[in-house]
Amino acid sequence: MATLSIRIPDDILERLESISKKTGRTKAFYVKEAVLTHIDEIEDVYIAEQRLTDINAGRSRTRTLEEVERALGLDDYR
Repeated sequence: MATLSIRIPDDILERLESISKKTGRTKAFYVKEAVLTHIDEIEDVYIAEQRLTDINAGRSRTRTLEEVERALGLDDYR
């Protein structure tokens, strides 16, 4: 397992220390939990932003539901 050093504001550190003392878990545990909880959302937002940039730049295009259904052979199910 790798180690990562980060700088965080004092108020967040105080909150981490408080919950750590109250629960007996480490600050690292809560930082890891926060990352695991939010990394999927962060990745989704980044991918969506990149996709929008590509569409706006003409490097990619959108497709209608009907086009996707036709391409997948699902247009007979309506």
